[in-house]
Amino acid sequence: MKALAIDTTNLVLGVALLDNEKVIGEYITNLKKNHSVRAMPAIEALLNDCDVNPSELEKIVVATGPGSYTGVRIGVSIAKTLAWSLHIPIVGVSSLEVLAANGRYFNGVISPLFDARRGQVYTGLYEYNEGKLITLNEDCNLLLTDWLEKLKGSGQKVLFLGNDVSIHKDVIQEILGEKAVIGHMTLNNPRPSELGVLGLPKEAVDVHSLVPNYIRLAEAEAKWLEQQKLDGERIGE
Repeated sequence: MKALAIDTTNLVLGVALLDNEKVIGEYITNLKKNHSVRAMPAIEALLNDCDVNPSELEKIVVATGPGSYTGVRIGVSIAKTLAWSLHIPIVGVSSLEVLAANGRYFNGVISPLFDARRGQVYTGLYEYNEGKLITLNEDCNLLLTDWLEKLKGSGQKVLFLGNDVSIHKDVIQEILGEKAVIGHMTLNNPRPSELGVLGLPKEAVDVHSLVPNYIRLAEAEAKWLEQQKLDGERIGE
């Protein structure tokens, strides 16, 4: 099965082409550039370089978030458009799960991490069991200090992965000490090939029902909803 994997959820732009158990091609950049301008040309270039026609694709795998709200929307929109126009299955995969996949050979638990500002992070907890990536704690958005205290109580070694780990490195090491393992820089970019590997066995979903997973609302949307609630309460007085 030929599958195209797409990840635009963060600064990393990743596209990969897989054919069953073979990675045919992979494109990754980690730049502050607009994914809306670069994603489709990257997909086109990869397919051309690999001599694969879009009509040969049999599945689309896309990272659905969390991450940059704009980035998540771009990737999901492109993936849904391709799946719908080519009449092929589509499946979504957690962006954090994709990053956690880089910890394949770590003997312990894995905490992929994206910065969410104001001391908060997007994270989850994973581990490999007999070669399969297992979710131990569903992806969440919370204060990093609360997350670290929870991990400290488990007493396990924790591998932290992601380009945003450097922002929180001091706090992580202060609370977890020797139990904290900071991933090497080569493990911090989510790999689109790993995204494809995770997505291939997953059951496809209806293209119209696949939606981004922001975990939390964008700040502007949250404020709008709160204002609507307050206005409703005033009307009911």
